[in-house]
Amino acid sequence: MVSIMLVDDEPELRFLVKRMLKREGYEVIEAANGEESLEMLKTIKPGLILMDVRMPGLDGWEVCKRIKENPKTKNIPVIIFSVRDSEESLKRSFEYAHADAHIGKPFEIREFIDKIKIIFEKSSSQGK
Repeated sequence: MVSIMLVDDEPELRFLVKRMLKREGYEVIEAANGEESLEMLKTIKPGLILMDVRMPGLDGWEVCKRIKENPKTKNIPVIIFSVRDSEESLKRSFEYAHADAHIGKPFEIREFIDKIKIIFEKSSSQGK
């Protein structure tokens, strides 16, 4: 079973997204903030990370950047999902944080799931 790390400080959103992902057959690992996710990544390697931007402490862009700069985690695909969906936010997701995708909140469920599947397929074909 493919695992997805879900990083968001909102428990209600984590609950809803986790249910949705489990229905699609994914195992979901939850982290309540960026620091917790970085700590967890020392011992586990999920197939993909869904990262919120606005969280206490390190924001999602900074966490994603650290994940992509670490040789042990750089190949894990990261999808930023955030209410911040401006051109500047997209630029920050891709150019600063090196995210693999950016999904705006609120999102269409089918589009969200399709994006995850596309990223998984892309990373599998690149040998990640």
